[in-house]
Amino acid sequence: FFGGGGRHYSAVSLFLCCSGLSVLLRVKYKLRSHQKAKSTIPKMFQAVVRRHPDKVALIYEATGEQWTFRQLDEYSNAVANYFYQQGFRLGDVIAIFMESRPEFVGLWLGMAKIGIEAALINFNLRSDSLVYCVTTSGAKAVIFGGELASAISEVNGMLGKNMAKFCSGDYNPGVVPAETRHLDPLLSTTSKLPPTQVPVKGLDDRLFYIYTSGTTGMPKAAIVVHSRYYRIAAFGYYAYRMRPEDVLYNCLPLYHSAGNIMGVGQCLIHGLTVVIRKKFSASRFWDDCVKYRCTIIQYIGEICRYLLNQPVRESETQHCVRLAVGNGLRPTIWEEFTKRFRIKQIGEFYGATECNCSIANLDGKVGACGFNSRILPNVYPIRLVKVNEDTMELIRDSGGLCIPCRPGEPGLLVGQINQQDPLRRFDGYVSQSATTKKIACNVLQKGDQAYLSGDVLVMDELGYMYFRDRSGDTFRWRGENVSTTEVEGTLSHILNQTDVAVYGVEVPGVEGKAGMAAIADPKAKVNPNVLYQELQKVLPPYARPIFLRLLPQVDTTGTFKIQKTRLQREGFDPHQTSDRLYFLDLKLGKYVPLDECLYERICSGKAAL
Repeated sequence: FFGGGGRHYSAVSLFLCCSGLSVLLRVKYKLRSHQKAKSTIPKMFQAVVRRHPDKVALIYEATGEQWTFRQLDEYSNAVANYFYQQGFRLGDVIAIFMESRPEFVGLWLGMAKIGIEAALINFNLRSDSLVYCVTTSGAKAVIFGGELASAISEVNGMLGKNMAKFCSGDYNPGVVPAETRHLDPLLSTTSKLPPTQVPVKGLDDRLFYIYTSGTTGMPKAAIVVHSRYYRIAAFGYYAYRMRPEDVLYNCLPLYHSAGNIMGVGQCLIHGLTVVIRKKFSASRFWDDCVKYRCTIIQYIGEICRYLLNQPVRESETQHCVRLAVGNGLRPTIWEEFTKRFRIKQIGEFYGATECNCSIANLDGKVGACGFNSRILPNVYPIRLVKVNEDTMELIRDSGGLCIPCRPGEPGLLVGQINQQDPLRRFDGYVSQSATTKKIACNVLQKGDQAYLSGDVLVMDELGYMYFRDRSGDTFRWRGENVSTTEVEGTLSHILNQTDVAVYGVEVPGVEGKAGMAAIADPKAKVNPNVLYQELQKVLPPYARPIFLRLLPQVDTTGTFKIQKTRLQREGFDPHQTSDRLYFLDLKLGKYVPLDECLYERICSGKAAL
């Protein structure tokens, strides 16, 4: 928390400070009691099973099947017993590669009961990326869903001769690799009693691995220990006043922390019923919420915009959802989302899987990704510190320490590391070099270490914190900083919430980067010059895209974040793409088609920019 220095604080600030402190102390107290009891996530789950064994734990939307807490417990016991019988032991790693369904939860939970660590693999990965994630985890085996059998078969030779393979779900002998074992019948004949060989594990030991989305290079395996799993789930539960009788709708991938910890964690630790949907569907979203009487929904990335882009339907106001929890709700659509769908509370939070500086928006302040008290110093030692936004290098004072930001000043979010404190520890990645890159020394005081989030935020006078663009998401043009998220939000609003990616591209001989917008236009409905007329009303000249690219769809990650890497690499070169390209001709005051001839003129400096 940030120090006050004798300032006068408003009632809002005091209320938020008390609310935040209450949540923080509650989670800290619970963690301490779990530590004393030598508890782990499987042990916490056992306590929930004992409380209500016959309550529904998981509902699988695709089939309608319902798993009670007893059934989930017995399935995970069978998993633990089977893999122990197969010779897997404490500290071994098994990769899980399947679409979201209850078995996914039962598999990693069962492994955890005997100390096996799961590597949760993004089910969208193929070829080299898939091989990289499985092999760098140190996995001795891979369990894959029958729906992904062909993806495993394609890379079978690259996974190594000693990699054991198990298929869960539809088993097609003609598709799966020859040596694959069908897991489902094997589990059905295995004891469902609790495993007798329970390892000595604590809250600080490894539970599983979650991979970063890999928007800039290969994914990194982040280490999730038991205390981190508990902390993320508990902060969500207490900060947003969830209740055991709540029903949570989870359409997020279970290989990601939002779906598997913030979502499923409420089931395993607090006894909520969680509805698992195999894949997000904008058209079925509210129908599902009505059908299962959901009271909480999860969102991430662009999901809220996809929902706003849907035609109005009855179910969107017939639901009983009171809370939407997640991250990435754009300020430009925040109020429209809450009003149209009648959502009483938005629980926007910030926190990467591996970070030690999570923050939460406790009262639904529009646009804020979290709150941090300016009244109580050092209770939760995270800071915004000054940084060179072009290089992301820390700016230090004459004594070699980082410089804290004042309200209104953008800064890099950092969290002071204390490995003895479950709220402040940083467990890093499987790769030691990747871990080292995220740690800085002598940040807030001599000899300390801090986690570098890589995200630039701004805090206001009250302590609300707002996202600036992630590093690389701003560019300079005509002496001004252009925010890609701001331009994306404006364009998307004009175009009825369609997918838009905005990025800067280099033009030979021109200083800075020119703005380029890639717009999803599968039916060729976008008229560039009607769009330009609207842009002139809402964007300053320097922020209006110089180049347009109209394409069938904009690439997104598995967690609904816009992918720009390929688009930036291809730039505005018509040789690189068959998509429709346009150039803003300032003399004509309109967008004109960009062909190879015009491309050469731009590159040789003969076209006015």
